[in-house]
Amino acid sequence: MGEIGKSIIAIGVVLIIIGVIMTMAGKIPGVGKLPGDIFIKKENFSFYFPLTTCVLLSIILTLIMYLFGKK
Repeated sequence: MGEIGKSIIAIGVVLIIIGVIMTMAGKIPGVGKLPGDIFIKKENFSFYFPLTTCVLLSIILTLIMYLFGKK
């Protein structure tokens, strides 16, 4: 039961970090406007997919989880 509790806490911390990043993403210069982010705007339609930003955040979170997960 102890391992499950630790896993749930770790998931909660990761979700909080992701929430803070998403909330502050508009305030951090360059985030969401990196080369490779897809933005299509037409008359009545706009589509935005932050591909490069997602990959960068994934790498950062992977490194954080690797460092904190080591025993």
